[in-house]
Amino acid sequence: MASPFIELNVGGRTVKVTNPDKVYFPDIGATKRELVEYYVSVGEGALRALRDRPTYLKRHPDGVLTEAIYQKRVPPRHPDWLQTVTVRFPSGRSADALRVTEVAAIAYCANLGTIDFHPWPTRADDVERPDELRIDLDPQPGTGFEDARATAFAVREVLDELGMRGFPKTSGTRGIHINVRIERHWSFTEVRQSAIALAREVERRRPDLTTTAWWKEERGEKVFIDYNQNARDRTIASAYSVRARPHAPVSTPVTWEELAQVDPRDFDIRTVPPRFAELGDVHAEIDDRAFSIEPLLEWYAKDERGDMPYPPNYPKMPGEPKRVQPSKARPEGEQSEAG
Repeated sequence: MASPFIELNVGGRTVKVTNPDKVYFPDIGATKRELVEYYVSVGEGALRALRDRPTYLKRHPDGVLTEAIYQKRVPPRHPDWLQTVTVRFPSGRSADALRVTEVAAIAYCANLGTIDFHPWPTRADDVERPDELRIDLDPQPGTGFEDARATAFAVREVLDELGMRGFPKTSGTRGIHINVRIERHWSFTEVRQSAIALAREVERRRPDLTTTAWWKEERGEKVFIDYNQNARDRTIASAYSVRARPHAPVSTPVTWEELAQVDPRDFDIRTVPPRFAELGDVHAEIDDRAFSIEPLLEWYAKDERGDMPYPPNYPKMPGEPKRVQPSKARPEGEQSEAG
């Protein structure tokens, strides 16, 4: 028997939604149809965050209580109007990822069970030059959203002094993301270095609150500023992405004024559409100006500490310090039994 389905008109495209009544988010009873219709309702904002970016799909075809399918490649069978872009991984291999060009593409992927979208910080016409600096504030055990909020305002203080404008959003969990449009002159390595410099400056000003320590055992009860989210092939959930939690929270753009008092639990698949209908995209100005990261690169160049560890699946990078957990590192000069 054929699966039940409905059809939606999305920008002139017909998008089929199969099994529309399947419950995806059990805590609130939200269905697959609601997921697709959510993305259509905030389509202008979601498209602004994803347009022309290589995008990975985090899929839960049977709902958020099932294991995720993290898909970097577009499914072989897809509509001919769905566009792709070739990206290269740190391993040197490549793949054709989704290139989002219209709201219908977002709706189509939502029908595949895509809960959240994970775009690259680059555009399809030059996938080697990021146009976005991403500041990911990740509360560690013993800390929470209030700590991330305080860290975000410390970040804003630094950005203001540099003449840069950041756009904050809730992560959809306990953290905060701040995106900064940057000029497209620099490589992934340089943008990551600028993120390290920014994170270190925030840590210098608020050592009681923040940490740049890559190893979890060294972070303590602080907010980790994850500079590695700017490395090639690392992605974070885009603005307006629903997150794979039973209560369907949304990674929601906010103004700095809102961030001072916002409760991220107020943003979910059912509350964000009326907010969007009333306010529009509060990050609508994000593409109006791109900033130079030269001041941050100058800070990095003057810092004698140099580079910091990459994620474990990356090849050893030039200038990177020893990639070993501190508690497992041998004292300097000590040899192994085989040595």
